[in-house]
Amino acid sequence: MLGAASLLTLVTLAGLVTGFAREWLLVASWGAGARTDAFVIAMFIPEAVRSMLAAGLLTSSALALWQQRTATERMRWFSQLSQVLGLGALGLAALISLGAPWLVHLMGPGLAAEPLARTVSALHILAWSLPGLVLQAWWAVPRQAAGHFLLAGMGSLLYNLPAMLYLWWRGPQAQEDMLSWAFVSGSLAMGLVMLPSALRSGLQPVSLRGSASAFAELGHKLAPLLGSAMAGQGLALLERIVASYLGEGVVTAVNLARKLINLPLIALQSLNQVLLSLMSRSESERVALLRKGLAAVTVVSLPASLGLMLGAPALVSLLFPKVQGTAVVVPLLAGYAAVLVLASWNTLLARYHYAEGDTRGPVVAELRGSLLQALVLPPLAWLAGSLGIVWALLLGTLLTGQLLLRVPALKQGLGLVPQALVSTLWLVLAWWGIKPWLSEHLLWQLAQASAVGVACLISMALWLRPWQSR
Repeated sequence: MLGAASLLTLVTLAGLVTGFAREWLLVASWGAGARTDAFVIAMFIPEAVRSMLAAGLLTSSALALWQQRTATERMRWFSQLSQVLGLGALGLAALISLGAPWLVHLMGPGLAAEPLARTVSALHILAWSLPGLVLQAWWAVPRQAAGHFLLAGMGSLLYNLPAMLYLWWRGPQAQEDMLSWAFVSGSLAMGLVMLPSALRSGLQPVSLRGSASAFAELGHKLAPLLGSAMAGQGLALLERIVASYLGEGVVTAVNLARKLINLPLIALQSLNQVLLSLMSRSESERVALLRKGLAAVTVVSLPASLGLMLGAPALVSLLFPKVQGTAVVVPLLAGYAAVLVLASWNTLLARYHYAEGDTRGPVVAELRGSLLQALVLPPLAWLAGSLGIVWALLLGTLLTGQLLLRVPALKQGLGLVPQALVSTLWLVLAWWGIKPWLSEHLLWQLAQASAVGVACLISMALWLRPWQSR
């Protein structure tokens, strides 16, 4: 399990590095102001779709359907749904492109007139990245069913690379339209790389007769996962709507903080994909695999959380030394880091439900947590500014986790209570005990934060030992 996750992590790391490099180059080129805010809002829909697909939206719903078919049935089923999903993605892209003016007013109501117009122009183009994103995710289903993850894991790298190269080449002279086309070309590259594998899996032109029932069957599995994913993306949209009213550059700050917090999640995302495959094939060992996975998640996420919390000021200052408006990223990054451990547990608990064939339970938990977060977000943002976004996220995440644990099979004990207590002690010690004593010199501060993270990593690994069978 850990070996497969490690290989996938290396591939995913390259994609996340290029993704963060693209964000860094965007802010370095245009600054953390209204222009960058506008493009970040334009990117919301394609990024939301890509995030949901990368998190396993299609694979989680289709793996069981793939496994229950014979080899001949799989070829026709896979080919039919490839055509249906491809045509559907094209239609959705056309609708988003045509409805860009209305969608932009919904996503960024606090933007001024000129940035709003730039957002509409960019979204007209960015919408056409959807077909490549959808087909790449669907064509990954046969490979993941066979336990092969690396080729699909290259998607993020291929998507971000053209935009990163364009921003590096043009710098401050980069234009929104050309940058948007770079993302579209990246999405096409994602699909083209998966095409040979899809052809070997049986992809071929077939009649669409009977495809309605096949799509309905997939939709029955997909709907709960889609509802959960859309609830999460809806909250991300609400964050941007609220941020657009909090001042110029706050939308960019929220986006940057979320990108930075995603970097330590690469191993967790890889581990989640591998564990879902293992738990789907091994009913008798699901709880044991989940317990082992949760221990591994804690060992990875807690040190990363501590390092990001303590090193946030130095990290932001070193990454953007001459960029105005990035100071607001620091408290957001520290706050998101504190929620990292809880969020990683929730993701893995949801995978356990999926392996059990329960795609609705996680949706109910996610929707209730999302509803709480949505209700408290506006008043908390009004009271605490950008930090209100963090407090709302924490409350919603706590409620979601509590609901995911309400399963009889999980009441035997997963070892989460002692892990939660130790994690809380580490976070409290770091914020109130260590942070005031950190050096004001940026490099020393970052080194000290890293040392605390390494110390936590070693101690948690020696305690939990997730590589051992229990």
